[in-house]
Amino acid sequence: MNYQLIIKFWRASLADEAFLATIEADLKRALGDAVELEGYDVSPKEINLFMLTPEPRDSFRRARSVLEDKGILHGLSAAYRLVGGASFTSLWPLRSTRKFKLP
Repeated sequence: MNYQLIIKFWRASLADEAFLATIEADLKRALGDAVELEGYDVSPKEINLFMLTPEPRDSFRRARSVLEDKGILHGLSAAYRLVGGASFTSLWPLRSTRKFKLP
């Protein structure tokens, strides 16, 4: 698994955080063994979900359908990088002008 995919949930744009209790299981069902979920990084402004994958674009496309079903697609951004790398490639939102970074 060469890439780390990060899905960033912006806390200010979330109606609630109840979905966090089940999101990992829902993503695991949708993504199968192609992705290894690494866990969360939580701060006052954001929640970052980390996963390892050989195909970050395809993995995000499949994860996006789960996030759409939960109604939380508008409150997130996503990017990937090589494992251990510092440079991110943004995936969502499309045509984002904001540079993706971690706290």
